[in-house]
Parts: sequence; C-alpha cells; structure tokens
Amino acid sequence: MKKLLIINPGSTSTKIGVYEDETPVLIETLRHSAEEVGRYEHVSDQFEFRKEVILSVLKEKGIELESLSGVVGRGGLLRPIPSGTYAVNDAMLRDVTSGENGEHAANLGCMIAREIGDELSIPSFIVDPVVVDELQDVARISGLPLIERKSIFHALNQKAVAKRYAKEVGKRYDELNLIVVHMGGGVSIGAHEKGQVVDVNNALNGEGPYSPERSGGLPVADLVKLCFSGKYTEGELLKKITGKGGVVAYLGTNNMIEVQERMDAMDPEATLVFQGMAYQTAKEIGACAAVLCGKVDQILLTGGIAYSKPMVEEILRRVAFIAPVTIYPGEDELLALAQGGLRVLNGEEEVMSYQEAVQ
Repeated sequence: MKKLLIINPGSTSTKIGVYEDETPVLIETLRHSAEEVGRYEHVSDQFEFRKEVILSVLKEKGIELESLSGVVGRGGLLRPIPSGTYAVNDAMLRDVTSGENGEHAANLGCMIAREIGDELSIPSFIVDPVVVDELQDVARISGLPLIERKSIFHALNQKAVAKRYAKEVGKRYDELNLIVVHMGGGVSIGAHEKGQVVDVNNALNGEGPYSPERSGGLPVADLVKLCFSGKYTEGELLKKITGKGGVVAYLGTNNMIEVQERMDAMDPEATLVFQGMAYQTAKEIGACAAVLCGKVDQILLTGGIAYSKPMVEEILRRVAFIAPVTIYPGEDELLALAQGGLRVLNGEEEVMSYQEAVQ
C-alpha cells in the first residue's frame, strides 16, 4: 500500500488529501482570506505561508509524515509538455518561480510538494498540468503568423475522466475517440483522438465558449477597438477576458445556481445568457466532432456545471446526434493527482522528466 499527500492550491484555498492507494483518509479545504494572500506581491511569495498551514493541519489530524510514500502537487503554468506524471526537478521550480509563463496559485503545488518530499526523502510529482500540449500541427495555426494557438485547459480532469470512461467500457484510452467537455469557472472542450488531445480551446485566455467568469472567443475587430478606446488599461481588459467576463459580466454573478434560480423566477436575461452558454458549448462540441472527422465514440460532460440538469439537457438537445453522451458531474482533482502518482510508484507508467520534455 502506498500513502500519498496531495496538494492542490487555488487562489484563496488549498485543497489537500491523504490517500492510501486510491482511498482517501483525509480531505481538507484550507481557506485563505483575501487579506492573508494579499500580503504577498507574487504568488511564489506565498510558499512558506501555505506550506506551514498544510503541515499544521496534517499534525492536527494526526497524519504521520514518515508514513508517506510520495507527495503530489498540482502542476502550474509551466512550459508546454506532454501528458503524464512528472518528477519535480530544479528546472520546473525555476520556471514556476520566475513567473515567466504566468502567475497562478497552482504554481505553488510543485514548490510545496518538492520541499516536503525532500525533507522526508520521498519522491515529489505533478500530474497533467494545465499546459499539457498534444495539439496536432494544423491546430496551432491561428490565422496570423504573429500568434500561435496554445494548449491551456483542464488537462487533469479531462484526462482522468477519459481514462475512467475507457476503463468502464473495457477499452484502452488510446483506442477511443472522445470529446471531453469540462464545465467549471472556465469551459474547455477537447478532441481526444486515440489518447491524444489533438485540439482544445484555450480555456484561460479567450477561446471557445463563454463561461461563468471568462469571455471565451470575442469578435476580434471590436476587441481591438476597445483596446484603443482609451477607456481601459491593459490589465482591466485582460480581467474582462478572464475573471470578469462571461456570465458574471452579463448578470453580475458567476454562481450558476443563482442564475438557475433567476431563470425559475422568469428572468428573461438570465435565461438568455444561460442558453447562450449552452449554445456556445454545443457549437464547440460540434467543432471537435469535425476535428475527429465525425468518428466520435462518446461525448463526456464533466465539471461542476455538469450537475445542472437544465444545462446538460440544453447541450444534449444540440449534440446527441453526434455520439452518445456520458455525464461525470464534478471534478475529483485530488483523486486524479493521487492516481497519477500511484501509476508511477506501482510501475504502471514511467515517470517523466520536465527538463527532457521542454528541450
């Protein structure tokens, strides 16, 4: 039996888990106030603060660190890499601490995992970070040579759900063509062709459907005019794309439960915006079906919004003709991270080298 510590940092919380093989023995969400995290200029500066909070809770819950076999952290904004489980190394730490590829709380995952792992002389890993890149060459072309399309999406949950479905139907992931739809604060829709995500919208920086707090793709010329209108700074416009775009921009809330309640109260604007998100999501699923030449074995809907029966029904109404649909509501990222670490520790997969992957 292997015992793993799992660390998944978010902007105002840190989710941790302790797993004995795939069985959770501890799941905790550690909340951090805006005042606490606001004391630090850069995300990487929060390292010691977050680490100490984690160790304090583990001690309080009676978890013996010496019993751990490994530590797995959420991967952050690294350089593009193939899917897999990676040993945390110095090159990885240099990239996340520099912030060159972007600052996000997820960057802290590998930093804290490495420190705790080194102190205990056990391995530290990350699994399927958001920068997993398996795009086929034709998918990288944007239409302007100055800009290349990037692969940034919910790789951890998409891969875990795809592999779960394959196992349930008694097939290998690399035998199937799947369209996986993650619906959360952002929406990512990936075309999984025989185990590779050959195309996916950039779910962070303005592609694909709008979501509770992201604008998705926008009319380019109109966006350029906004940029030069003098009304907004660069930072303000970027925030309108990621953070204050999408549903929250229209309705003043990113809470889809609240939006459904407003729909039930016959609010026409809430209804139209809700339907618009389903419409754009379905349209992107159709685009992925074209990427796969119509040869789609299954469509998988996952993420927190997959709990919404009206959203699922609205999407199904438009895409059920493409392929059968399976729903996996929510996202169990802690378990997905644990499974990635276990596959390496149990010899089912080779551990990957970040340094080799980015050369």
